[in-house]
Amino acid sequence: MIARWWERRRGCGEESAGRSAPTSVGVPVGGTVLVLGVLSVLLCLVSLAVGSHSLTLEEVAGAFVPGRTTVASVIVWQLRMPRTVLAVMVGASLAVAGVVMQGLTRNPLAEPGILGINAGASLSVVLSMSLLGLTDVSDFLWFAFAGAALAAFLVHLMSVRSADAGPARLVLAGVALGASLRSITGTITMYDSVTFDSYRFWVLGSLADRDAVLLVWVAPFLAVGLVLALASGLTLNALALGEEMAIGLGVNVTRTRLAAASAGVLLCSAVTAVIGPIGFVGLMVPHTVRMLCGPDHRWLLPLSALCGADLLTLSDVVGRVVSRPPAALPVAVVTAFIGAPLLIMIVRGTKVRRL
Repeated sequence: MIARWWERRRGCGEESAGRSAPTSVGVPVGGTVLVLGVLSVLLCLVSLAVGSHSLTLEEVAGAFVPGRTTVASVIVWQLRMPRTVLAVMVGASLAVAGVVMQGLTRNPLAEPGILGINAGASLSVVLSMSLLGLTDVSDFLWFAFAGAALAAFLVHLMSVRSADAGPARLVLAGVALGASLRSITGTITMYDSVTFDSYRFWVLGSLADRDAVLLVWVAPFLAVGLVLALASGLTLNALALGEEMAIGLGVNVTRTRLAAASAGVLLCSAVTAVIGPIGFVGLMVPHTVRMLCGPDHRWLLPLSALCGADLLTLSDVVGRVVSRPPAALPVAVVTAFIGAPLLIMIVRGTKVRRL
């Protein structure tokens, strides 16, 4: 019933505007999928080839030949393949989490950090470093995940403590909790120089020195989060019309919010725990894709996943190119350079397709 109603609503609105439906399987969406898919393959190949020891595309292709053991194959499989796969997974997860957060809160400026998840993970990492002396990513991984999940739970608890709980209250609770947690983190690192030295490498948000073991750990969480997010596409369409309309269409609003929030928490928590906080991806990708294919979450979610994977892979490649080898600019720094102008345009009132 919801699907038929949404299609009728989209069809009537677009017919009156004198244009074809961008969310139907046609040239606009089909062409976007094709372009993003081809771009993903090309960026992955470039990511495998670019680094302190550059490889040709022939050498990269030769690394996939079974039984061949060369310097190029060792570089590709042991160093760059885990990094490239992680970039794809992280970019897709952050973009999908951004779509879910914006649909859930009906706030065009929402992104994964708005629920205080990044701040919760950061505080947990700092505490594990300061109190337990942990310095390796594999050591404080679970602490980061626990802190992020606890922050998300506290935000939800704060937002439902009154009868008028809603998207605005959820956003305010996330901003308030995030600011409080960041102030505690800053206080600890200010007086503990050893902790600060270890923390600053994680908080920059870098894909460097992340091995295949982390991929095995994080993959189940990201897979569950992506499935929950994609399954919430149609109900997020109804929720975007308002609670009363969604209830009238037969949507269980509480279940929809729980599933969407769980997806966002899983995706953002796992990503933040592994490589640190990365901003702007969850903000700029949904807006960009929404201007290309429209507000239908059934298309917005998968296309944002593709676009997010492309963006983070490209950012990682750019970070390696502009830096002097073997150093690389952290991917979070590159995404900030790209995302900051977009945020300024949104704040200044640049026309952006509404949710």
